[in-house]
This record gives sequence, structure tokens and C-alpha cells, in this order.
Amino acid sequence: MPLLADYQPIGAIATTAQGLAQLQRIVETGVPLSIWVPSHLESTHPRVQTYNRPLAAHLENHWCHYRAWIFALACGAVVRLIAPLLSHKKQDPPVCVLSEDGQWILSLLGGHGAGGDRLCQVLGATIGATPILTGASHAQGYFPVDTWGKALGWQQGSGDWNAIASQQAQGKPLQVYQTCGSSLWRTGLSPDQPVEVVTTPPENNAVWITEKVLAASLTSSVAWHPRVLWLGIGCERGTPAALIQEAIDHTLAQAGLSPLAIAGIASIDRKADEVGLCQVAAAHHWPTRWFSAQELAAVTVPTPSAIVAAEMGTPSVAEAAAVLASDRGQLIVPKQIYRCPSERGAVTIALAQAQREFIPRQGSLSLIGTGPGALDQLTLAARSALLAADMLVGYDLYLDLLTPLRRPGQMVAAYAITQERQRAQDAIDLAQWGLNVAVVSSGDCGIYGMAGLVLELLAEAGISDLPVEVLPGVSAVNAAAARLGAPLMHDFCTISLSDRLTPWPVIEKRLRAAAAADFVTALYNPRSRDRQQQLVDAKAIFLDYRSPQTPVAIVRAAYRAEEHITLTTLGALEPETVDMFSLVLIGNASTRRFHDWLITPRGYLGKAS
Repeated sequence: MPLLADYQPIGAIATTAQGLAQLQRIVETGVPLSIWVPSHLESTHPRVQTYNRPLAAHLENHWCHYRAWIFALACGAVVRLIAPLLSHKKQDPPVCVLSEDGQWILSLLGGHGAGGDRLCQVLGATIGATPILTGASHAQGYFPVDTWGKALGWQQGSGDWNAIASQQAQGKPLQVYQTCGSSLWRTGLSPDQPVEVVTTPPENNAVWITEKVLAASLTSSVAWHPRVLWLGIGCERGTPAALIQEAIDHTLAQAGLSPLAIAGIASIDRKADEVGLCQVAAAHHWPTRWFSAQELAAVTVPTPSAIVAAEMGTPSVAEAAAVLASDRGQLIVPKQIYRCPSERGAVTIALAQAQREFIPRQGSLSLIGTGPGALDQLTLAARSALLAADMLVGYDLYLDLLTPLRRPGQMVAAYAITQERQRAQDAIDLAQWGLNVAVVSSGDCGIYGMAGLVLELLAEAGISDLPVEVLPGVSAVNAAAARLGAPLMHDFCTISLSDRLTPWPVIEKRLRAAAAADFVTALYNPRSRDRQQQLVDAKAIFLDYRSPQTPVAIVRAAYRAEEHITLTTLGALEPETVDMFSLVLIGNASTRRFHDWLITPRGYLGKAS
């Protein structure tokens, strides 16, 4: 499951065959686990790893090798095992405890700060276990301040985070001052969460989202730093890493910028093998972007150099590289040349600020069918993927139906019903940016849903390196059929009456073919405010081939609170009673009504025993 990549590798421990069986259930859903068991359980599963020492000693040796842990043990035993290994909540991994019967999974450590609650919910959904979350943010349904920027790659800066978190837990309002980075995080706030975004710098007790270093006087405020700053660097061959680091530190300090807001380093491609430059980038885990002289020369900069042009083939390296790396953002620090008398070499450095922050991970797309609308009709896989996603994208009505399932802080992008292409393209862009995006469709995403459009756009753009998962759902025709009994027991077809994308003559041809072939036929998108004649014409076509007494059902909003079912006949069907939230099902020649059921015989009773 690509949406759990942030937690990998995950260590897991079981001491009994029952506990091991539950961990194996998780693995079977596609979640990679490194399972450890005592040596006497080795023969029960070939892919587990064994330990022979006392479990406490084994755990001490392997604790730091994993980014998350799952224990199929008693909570008390887990507490005693991990207590000596804990250091600080900013460093400790999330820990979940799974009951040996697989019914419960507890978020024990790192609930929101380390993502333990999210991991617990996702794992619970994969195997149908009930997650147990005990934090205030879950109980009160608010977006914890110390997780606001995690999905967007922000870094936590200075300040009294405990005090701000306590203020939030008490329901006190938080002031937020944002100078850079995306505002998408705000869509993760609950409507009643007391957060005020201010446009002037607050004095104290506030949250700053900024590229700047927080002033020393703001002791009761905290800072999030989106990674928006790109360092453009040129240097003499052989310049040591220490001098390059000094130049960076000096430049940032002069400008009052936080090193936590740095996205990465950029330079001319001839510097891609510069040892000092590569060492600095590696030490900070900063990405590097290299540009050709031709690319750099095309950028207009404030301080071009004829000397640099003669030597490098471009009048600018540092400034032009910073601008290109930031997707032509604003150059906020023109080039500066830094030398140190006691060290050889020289560094030219410039800074540009991007409009969009850098997210240091690969994103993914989950194309999800959410079923007819009731949450209990979601598949476990769909529920798991929805809980794991950073962001939900879809038609606003479908997102509203998922509101009870959303995690606090889960971002959303809602669109009107006619904006399918826009939402698909935006979802792709967000995933390429680095977010784990769930694109939701009602019913099954591959039946008149978003899966086909998203995949078409990916193919059109030649994008093949983005992880994509398609998760099926209960389609409208399945949901309607279940409410009606067994009308689809024999051959059937589905036809959409919407001619927004398919010409009506094509639809009419398909209707005649289905009617003539005696298929049970489900009509999607039967009627809307702007399309009222299509269902009238479809009825007339079917009456050319079928008896007026043919059973027909109108199923509106199946499995939702407003569900309504009308049983009628083809001759008595009143198109004006149908709307876009309905599915019309027309029986075949053998479909019959029994009480409130529709039954299409398969032929079993006609066979000799």
C-alpha cells in the first residue's frame, strides 16, 4: 500500500501463533511488515524473522531500525518493553498494539505527532479491527497544531509547542500568521475549530507559517517553516563543504531566513560532481537540481557577469539556478560572493522563494469507489485508502457523505458535478507534488466514475512513474439490485442516458440493441433539469420490443437516508418522477415481481433434477 510509505519500514512482533496470524492478515492486504517471532514459531511461517535472546534485549537492538512498530501483545507487556527506549515525542516512532483476536488495535505511542493514530486507523480498516484512539484531538475532532504541515513537508521551528497544543486542547482560539506556503492545510480544519488567520504579525501566543526565523521576543509563539527557499550556488572547483556551509549560514542569518525553510540546492550541471556541494546537500538531505548553461542563460537576472559567461557559458549561475529551481519564483537574495581568508575556494550564493513548497516524498493516487453513499457499504480496502490519504478530491456531495470518516486534518478539494476533468487534472498535479491523493467516485470508480478519466490524462501526459491504485466499490446497479431482490440474475447491461459526452444517436443505438437482445437494463443518469427528453425516448424504444407489463424499478439514493424505491411497469413509468439521483432498472421478458422483490430467473427451476 503506497499510502503507508511514510511509515516504512514497519517492525512487528508477536510471541504467539494467534498474534502472528493477525500480523499475517495485515501483510496479506499489501502492507509490508518485518515480523519478528521467537524461534519456536519459525516453522509456522517461512517469511518471519526470529529472535533467541530475551525480547527486551532484542527490541533494544532493533528499536531504531524501524519507523513504526506493531505489537501483537498485551498492552502492559508492550509498555514495559518500550518504556526504557523512549527519548522524546519528536523522535519516538509510532507504536500500535493489536489484540490477538484481531478485534482491536490501539494507538499507544505517537498518536498525532508521529502519525500513530492515522497508522492505527488505516491498519484497523485493512483487517476490520476497531481502532482505539485516546488523544484529545480525536475525541474533540480538531486538527492538532503540531501536525498542520506534516503532509506538506513543513518543518517545525522554534517556540513552546506544548503550550500552544494545550491552548488548542482547551478550545482556546489560535491566531495564525502565514507568509508563505500552501493554504490547503486550512481545508483540514473542522468548521467549529477556533482558528483565526490574521494578516498582520501577531504579538504572541500565535502560530507563524513563515520562511523567516521567529523573533526571540515571541517566546510563546511557534513556527512552521514550509520548504520554499531554493539556494542557487556556484563555487570554485574544490571549495570545501565547510566554506559552503558557512556561506549558507551567513546568507540566511543576514536575511533573517530559517534554514528549516530551505527546499534544496541548485547549480549548473558542471557542478553536479562538486564534492563539497554534494556533501552539504547530503548532510541536510536537501535535493539538488542541476541546469545546463543554456537553460541558465535564458533567465534574466539582476547581476549578470561577463566573466562568468566567458567561463561557464552563462552570465549567471547562482541567481539563475535559484530562479529555475523555484519554478521562477521571486529572487529574494541577489548573489553574494563569500570567501574566508583561512580557507581556499569561494562561494557565490543567491536565494529564490517558490510559490509552492517542496514536499520531500513521492505522492500517489488512489482512485476509490465509495459505493452508494452509506459508510457501511465501503469496502475495507476503500476505507483504508481513504483514511490513509492526505487529501480527498471529488464532487462536493460525495465528499459530504464521507465527512464522518475523515480524519482531523485531512485536506479536501471539492468540485461541482460538471468539473470532472478539472478535478482529475488537479488530483494528478497534487500527487506529482508529493501528496497522497484519494479521488472519490460514488459507486464503482471504474463505472461512469473518475478512474477512466484520471488514467486517460496520465496516459496523455505520459506519466508512468506515479503510484496509482484503483479500488472498486459497490456500483449503483449493484446497490439498486440488492434493494430489489435479484433482478440481475441473468444477462444485463448498463447504459447512461447522459449525452454530455456521448452523442444521443450512439446512446439510442445502444438502447435499441439492449432492448432487442432482452437484456435487463439499468439506466444511469436518466434525467436532469437540462435533460428531460432522453428517458421519454428510452421508454418508447423499449416499448417497441417489450410488453408494457415489463417490471420497472426506480431506485433513488440507495442505502442513504433519503432512499426511495418505486416499483412500476414499463407502460406506467412516469419519466417526470425521475431525477439524477435515481437509477431506472427495466426487466427482461422473464423478470417478474413477487411482493416487493424483482426476480429475473436464471433457469434453475426449469432444469430436470
